[in-house]
Amino acid sequence: MTYIENLGAKAKKAESSMRGITQQQKNNALREIANALSENAEKIIEANEIDLENAVKNNMPPAMQDRLRLDKKRIFDISEGVLKVAALPDPVGRVLGGKELPNGLKIVKKSVPLGVVGIIFESRPNVTVDAAVLCLKSGNAAVLRGGSDALNSNKRLTEIMREALKSSGIDENAISLVEDTSREAVNQLMKLNRYIDVLIPRGGHGLIQSVINNSTIPVIQTGEGNCSVYVDASADVEMAVDIVDNGKTQRPSVCNAIENILVHKDIAGKFLPALEKRWRGKVKILGDKRTSEIIATDGSAREEDYRTEFLELIIAVKVVDGTDEAIDFINAYGTGHSECIVTRDLEAAEKFQQRVDAAAVYVNASTRFTDGGQFGLGAEIGISTQKLHARGPMGLEEMTAYKYLINGSGQIRD
Repeated sequence: MTYIENLGAKAKKAESSMRGITQQQKNNALREIANALSENAEKIIEANEIDLENAVKNNMPPAMQDRLRLDKKRIFDISEGVLKVAALPDPVGRVLGGKELPNGLKIVKKSVPLGVVGIIFESRPNVTVDAAVLCLKSGNAAVLRGGSDALNSNKRLTEIMREALKSSGIDENAISLVEDTSREAVNQLMKLNRYIDVLIPRGGHGLIQSVINNSTIPVIQTGEGNCSVYVDASADVEMAVDIVDNGKTQRPSVCNAIENILVHKDIAGKFLPALEKRWRGKVKILGDKRTSEIIATDGSAREEDYRTEFLELIIAVKVVDGTDEAIDFINAYGTGHSECIVTRDLEAAEKFQQRVDAAAVYVNASTRFTDGGQFGLGAEIGISTQKLHARGPMGLEEMTAYKYLINGSGQIRD
């Protein structure tokens, strides 16, 4: 049995044992994890500093270093997030429906865990905790495979969580980390359908497509966010500048940050100079011809730029003739994550929300709110950009499936 197979077998055994634990046991374990993370903050930071030093040596972009960095505040926030998950209702065992058939059979539809969930993700160590505790609360076992650039951080976080599980009387293999970050190991993981029930990739386009194309395990596609804001002709210019600024600059390295701005031709002359004044060279603007006729840009926007998830302070701008063109653009170039219209026109808002094909469609609000915590779901395991099983922020309910329980009194089928 290979290292990966052994990891999967242990996770499957742990998942089986978890079917018998109570809601109180799960919540006690979550509180243990939250306390252990806070108490071991210095040890976590020490491990994280090694990863950050390696990141500098390997010329990792600053935005990606920010995703990797852990400090006391971020660790405290992670710990608070675990406590919020503990306080949420248990998603397992909910009665989703039921009926009694004419022949007397009684059928109940109940929520159950997905099973063993594999998560492949890149350099955000907070995902290690978010994914693990969501799996734990929903009765699933988690097999975590983070990137090599966060290996030291992930190992320390996983060690702390596994120790908390042991002290809570839960099989520590309910949370496991793939410490072999080689390509061969991840290829084996993607073929481990004997033990893993669902695979969730979180990261950039290359990672997600690799998992989709190579996995023999059912995949939930998450994370890739080529998001846009459309500034309609009737928009309040000050509001539009605030929303665009927040969507791009508040944290540019995350998937719900915006990468494109679409501006109605009738308001472009007011909006674009106001935005340029706000940013004052803070953001690199790539614009189409009509944009460059209004403001100075940092270059011409190519078609590939409109498809790019920059994840840094770069944005592509296009002036459009109307709402229909903006909707067609978003549906052609977007990734189905989060899209926004800024408008005072109710008809335009309704058309935009009805026709834009995305998991989250906003009117007059920043796309930065597409987040499990902001939506009141607690932590999230990712933002699903597909349509089967789950869509949008994946909280606890999205980490369950269901089964039918049928009770009879000797019925047989004719």
